[in-house]
Amino acid sequence: MSQLIESTLDNGIWTITLNRPEKFNSINKAMAMAFQEALDLGMNNEQVRVLLIRANGKAFCAGQDLSEAIDPSGPGIEKIVAEHYNPIVRKIRHGKKPVVGLVQGVAAGAGANIALACDLVIAGESGSFIQAFSKIGLIPDSGGTFMLPRLIGWQRAAALCFLGDKVSGKEAADMGMIYKVVSDEALESEGLKLAQRLAAMPTMALGYTKHLLNEAANHGLDEQLELEKEYQVHAAQTKDHQEGVLAFLEKRNPVFKGN
Repeated sequence: MSQLIESTLDNGIWTITLNRPEKFNSINKAMAMAFQEALDLGMNNEQVRVLLIRANGKAFCAGQDLSEAIDPSGPGIEKIVAEHYNPIVRKIRHGKKPVVGLVQGVAAGAGANIALACDLVIAGESGSFIQAFSKIGLIPDSGGTFMLPRLIGWQRAAALCFLGDKVSGKEAADMGMIYKVVSDEALESEGLKLAQRLAAMPTMALGYTKHLLNEAANHGLDEQLELEKEYQVHAAQTKDHQEGVLAFLEKRNPVFKGN
């Protein structure tokens, strides 16, 4: 795997680290392909219970490497969106395991929307989110127009997409864009604590819940109730469900194995 993306497995936590700090982790083709590979490895490894996405350096991700985007011999904007970013967002959203994102410094453009595609996002006080696209005559991609209205409502989403204003970590938490904000010093420890908690939970049930949340935007109430029934049957057949019930009856903490 490229050194632009680092990945490690520790106690069920698959940590993916963006590692181009000298460029504020702006993404080029090599980095995007390595990111996709890391997501696949984490989602497909039975030992992995949760994915944690973080970044080295002062910024989470400044978005697309513009020098590549304007290079006449480069991949071009259509391929960049279709082959670099869309697969990353799909792998995060459609993967069957929870994904936690940790944001320090700027998350701009595609970088912001990759962060917002994560199931739970914690930002440090230095964290900020910018829909920077309009500043260069582009539209929000990487799922921005899908995630933002669902997270913060139509009016705020339109304002951020049109105006490209910077949203601080605190503002993002206050408006429901992210899970919570912590001090920069506590970001890594809080992120690890959250990942450890998720890694100890019933992984398959969390994956089913993630799928249902994804589908909720596309269904009416009756359709969603039927889908909940279907997936509740699946969840009830897992060993973790059996363990949870047994632990409840025995008045002890459950030990979930992710199956």
